[in-house]
Amino acid sequence: MRKAVLSILLGLTVVALFAAPVFAAPMGKAIPANNNPQNLYLYEKDPADWTIVAGGAWGKYNYKLSGTGDDTTISGVFNGHGLVADESYSLIYYPEVAPNPWPAGGWGVVVISNGTADADGNVHLTGTAVIGGPDSQPNVGDYIGQTGDKIWLVLSSDLTGSVMTGWNPTEYLFEQKLVNTP
Repeated sequence: MRKAVLSILLGLTVVALFAAPVFAAPMGKAIPANNNPQNLYLYEKDPADWTIVAGGAWGKYNYKLSGTGDDTTISGVFNGHGLVADESYSLIYYPEVAPNPWPAGGWGVVVISNGTADADGNVHLTGTAVIGGPDSQPNVGDYIGQTGDKIWLVLSSDLTGSVMTGWNPTEYLFEQKLVNTP
């Protein structure tokens, strides 16, 4: 009996060792398939070419959309990892609207939630915000001609109210894909 129990425990341990990578953090790798459309992964990206930084900071936003058009609301839970400890972050919707996504003097964003990373560089945020209908992306950048909304995690210090006045992209997390609002 004892031998059987030990064999089962050993077998479960071996299975757990091989299964652990499936449950581990993406660690900066793009997720090949996302079976839950309400999960949005955000990654640290290299602003030179917008590729995901291997082993960089990342987060997962489990969100829900309600309403349609200008009344579309997003709400959910965001968990970020590998961030700067004790740094204040804001989860935002960035309305990059064609044809001029970068107005002079800063640009307006919608703040979904704010919070401070803990000593381990993790942040847990919840919030709700009206983001409106899908944006038509400009004919430059990473989503040429597509429609949808960008969700970013930025330094709170780069915001003045709901205006983005700083730009430190190496300290941000950017979406893996656009959020398709109704």
